[in-house]
Amino acid sequence: MTVQPKRISHWIDGKPWAGVPSRTGDVFDPATGARTGLVDFAGPSEVDEAVSVAARAFGEWRHASLATRSNVLFAFRELLNARKRDLAEIVTAEHGKVLDDAGGEIQRALEAVEFACGVPHLLKGGFSENVSRKVDVYSIRQPLGVVGVISPFNFPAMVPLWFVPNAIACGNAVVLKPSEKDPSAANFLAELWAEAGLPDGVLNVLHGDKEAVDGLLNHPTVRGISFVGSTPIARYVYETGTRNGKRVQALGGAKNHMVVLPDADLALAADAAVSAGFGSAGERCMAISVVVAVGPVGDELVGKIGSRMAGLRIGDGRRPGCEMGPLVTRLHRDRVASYVDAGVAQGATLAVDGRDHPVDGDDSGYWLGPTLFDHVQPEMSIYTDEIFGPVLSVVRVPSYEAAVELVNLNPYGNGTAIYTNDGGAARRYQNEIEVGMVGVNVPIPVPVGYYSFGGWKDSLFGDTHAYGPDGIHFFTRTKVVTGRWLDPSHGGINLGFPRND
Repeated sequence: MTVQPKRISHWIDGKPWAGVPSRTGDVFDPATGARTGLVDFAGPSEVDEAVSVAARAFGEWRHASLATRSNVLFAFRELLNARKRDLAEIVTAEHGKVLDDAGGEIQRALEAVEFACGVPHLLKGGFSENVSRKVDVYSIRQPLGVVGVISPFNFPAMVPLWFVPNAIACGNAVVLKPSEKDPSAANFLAELWAEAGLPDGVLNVLHGDKEAVDGLLNHPTVRGISFVGSTPIARYVYETGTRNGKRVQALGGAKNHMVVLPDADLALAADAAVSAGFGSAGERCMAISVVVAVGPVGDELVGKIGSRMAGLRIGDGRRPGCEMGPLVTRLHRDRVASYVDAGVAQGATLAVDGRDHPVDGDDSGYWLGPTLFDHVQPEMSIYTDEIFGPVLSVVRVPSYEAAVELVNLNPYGNGTAIYTNDGGAARRYQNEIEVGMVGVNVPIPVPVGYYSFGGWKDSLFGDTHAYGPDGIHFFTRTKVVTGRWLDPSHGGINLGFPRND
């Protein structure tokens, strides 16, 4: 029986948008290839409506007490925790990642929400009494206004919750533009926010493609933009947004290296390489895509990685025991598969061909099994490009110094890991490496919610990282007040420059 695709519309002013869209996009189940939804695409009028609603809501929400904001955040946290299984099922149905992985995404999102719950403490300013005679100086943090959040397909629940809770906690109003590939999670979150008591219009969800993004980047009322996506788009978002006078944090792509030194536990390193390389089908900006084998460990390490890959169960993420699901779209699956062809053509050794991996799922799904290349050279496209799929490359280098040089020459600087039992080597690596997030015997060093997430070089445009303390900084402006409460003898007129004495 043919199932009618559901309509997925915008969420504006506390309710689903009831208008007639000028354009729509298809939403698919990656595990079956079936069209399951039809998402409305925003044009200029919908962008303007959402931003105008947010601006009106901001006028009230910015004056809400810190206690009121904190209560809403705590209520949202409890609702999210209670409904996380429902949200995980939505993520799996539209993204394709297995249920357990989707649940992990939401659990990490909860950390960011919990951090924002402490907003009364986080927004404290400073106070200095009597900096000059009877003069006090103090600082306060105030919200920006209407802010846009543009989030990617690979974490449809977690990435919005990196930004939205902090923005709301700081008193801003938000327009969230999720990926059109898996849009339903954003609407589910908006419903939870409404149930938690967030006033109508403080959070709005606007679906669409580049037209919606450009609408937010160019709208004069939008004061800030948070973005996560590929490096070319991150650069475009940053340049366009800042040219329009907006504050922008744009997190870009990655090519994360895992350096394995000769003294490392190779069984542990192989486990980590497989887990970090093929979790979520490699569609993570923190996925390990390059293993750097130092010295004589290459043959043994490649053998251990390959033997573990053979046992991975690939299939529909809703089926028990499946560890890796499909890629998000057929087009993306074909693009990633083209890199397998390119790697072979350019002379890399195809140690494990994922195109032959058995699949526990519908034949129409967007499948590509885990793939391993050995003897990869830095000029090959499988090394230079962000593939964003289950393709792992092994580069062999003769020394620690050569490994550091390789990583530091790469234009990306998102995450990296080193596997070693030598504390001195690990400490040296974390000091010398030009990467924003470093793992020591930890393959995916995503910071906990009370630190901040962000890379270096072409992995970040703007100087503010995501969530944590940097998130509070990004979504507020500092105002410094200098005041004197005068007594009757104020001293008369003085045209000199104010002196602190």
